[in-house]
Amino acid sequence: MEVLCTAVTDTGIKKPTNQDSLLIKVAETSIGKVVLAVICDGMGGLSKGEVASASVVRAFSEWFETDLPAQLARKDWDEIQYRWDRIIKEQNQRISEYGRSVRIQLGTTITALLLIDTTFMLIGHVGDSRVYRIRERQLEILTEDQTVVARDLKRGTITPEQAKTDPRRNVLLQCIGASRLVEPEFIHGRATPGEVYMLCSDGFRHMLSDQEIFEAFAPQVLVDEATMKQNAIHLVELNKQRQETDNITVLLVKIQ
Repeated sequence: MEVLCTAVTDTGIKKPTNQDSLLIKVAETSIGKVVLAVICDGMGGLSKGEVASASVVRAFSEWFETDLPAQLARKDWDEIQYRWDRIIKEQNQRISEYGRSVRIQLGTTITALLLIDTTFMLIGHVGDSRVYRIRERQLEILTEDQTVVARDLKRGTITPEQAKTDPRRNVLLQCIGASRLVEPEFIHGRATPGEVYMLCSDGFRHMLSDQEIFEAFAPQVLVDEATMKQNAIHLVELNKQRQETDNITVLLVKIQ
């Protein structure tokens, strides 16, 4: 398996700081290419959201460097998920304690993607950042938004049209650092050559249609990393032209 990767993050047109954090790591191992991609969308008073998001990204980076090699040697995929669960819960406690010590509520989403060649895929998810899978003719959202609006939409108490403008659309059901208990969602699968995986913070997607995302990031369009970067920048700038007020982050991984 070969991979192409790129990422673009932007403070946006309104916020004074960028509270999004991201990570891409690619390693060549005895069982093939391994890719870790993480996006965390931080939130908090006095610009502390980036403290929360950076803390979680750092914890996953350390796991990749120190713990993953032994887990790969054992091919123990269950252990990887267990360790991710522990990292997220440890971070929830650590960030919560820090917030109490400085009398600020802060927190972060996390959406993490691990690809172990074409053998195994793991997604870990808390909040409303997303993972999309884009194939030749299809764009699919793999994660489920953990928001009040997404819950009401699932229950049928609001319509998709109402959901787009509902003032509660950014209210999270759980958040690392701001929830007493956090239960990550985990998704398993396998990557296939020709697929594109897109991770994004919610600021990237509110002003774009699925068709616009698909046309920019379809596998047949993303022929190299330069094109990936160029198209990602184009959509970030389009968000800003349409007056998106949040931080904007998108990360792309194409399987060759």
